[in-house]
Amino acid sequence: MSATGTEHVFRIAHATHLLEVVQRWNVRAEDLLAGTGLTPAALADPYGKLDVPTLVALLERARRLTQEPALGLYIGLQTRPTLYGNVGFALCSASTVREAIEITMRYGAIVTSALTTRFRVDKTRASLILDEHADFGSVRDIVILTSIIALRQVSRNLTGRELTTSVADFALPEPSYVDKLAAAGMPMRFNQPVHRLSFDARSLDLPYMMPDKAALLLAREQCQRELDALGLTGSLVERVRALISRPEGGCRTLEEVAAVLHQSPRTVKRQLSAAGVSFSVLREQERRERALLLLRTPRLSLFEVATRLGYSNVTNFERAFRRWTSGTPAQFRRAEEHRPN
Repeated sequence: MSATGTEHVFRIAHATHLLEVVQRWNVRAEDLLAGTGLTPAALADPYGKLDVPTLVALLERARRLTQEPALGLYIGLQTRPTLYGNVGFALCSASTVREAIEITMRYGAIVTSALTTRFRVDKTRASLILDEHADFGSVRDIVILTSIIALRQVSRNLTGRELTTSVADFALPEPSYVDKLAAAGMPMRFNQPVHRLSFDARSLDLPYMMPDKAALLLAREQCQRELDALGLTGSLVERVRALISRPEGGCRTLEEVAAVLHQSPRTVKRQLSAAGVSFSVLREQERRERALLLLRTPRLSLFEVATRLGYSNVTNFERAFRRWTSGTPAQFRRAEEHRPN
């Protein structure tokens, strides 16, 4: 996570959306925008950007003016796909939840570079994992709550149905307003290893209500133009990260990932280096987070977990796990068993 977040931006539409949400507390636009440097003209620009410090100032002011600590809940529940511009139009035209997730993974950098989403499927459960790349300070809980709830809300809006048995995990301390979060309509757990929305994998095939192949093609073309204008480095990192884990278990090699991306291993390695990361570091991160996810499935033995992660035996897995957490897989499982739901 960056120290200041000044290099990351959001679409200006997030500020417009916030103005709509705070109206329920009778907060006026001029009061919310006072001192932020934002003007009505800036909000009207569909390609306008909102840097992280300005977003933080807006959210701090919104929480103070509304006196609503659980503000992220309400922002998330009122999120609609069109907030995301061309990405939202592509989502509206998708045919299934699975296709919408692929769109989110591929074009999410257009909406913001400060948060990225990764996708995991483990037999019966699917997960969307949210990663932070900026410092949101005192409003971190608002940003993360909004993002996780919005992922579910957009799916609900476009399928007309719930993601079956959805659960939200947060790598945040339990907030003082936790009782209010029941309004989200799904279980929430705090003090978890990652921010994650998980649900029954069968929900991936839920059909969207307005699939349109021609409209989707046009929306994708617009998204790709925006992505190209931003530069491919950031998006490449997330695409590589998403491709490392095999659905059937284990990890892809650099050569295999490069083949999927239709690039040479040398090109992928060079572009990752330009982004300040290496393939080996990304693979290590993926193994760690997938391990934490698999270990929370009690029916899987340690041998099965090690095998799915691509380790030849449990000893090698335990050695890696100690390096990641300073503990053993068995100790992690025991701690999870005694963690309140």
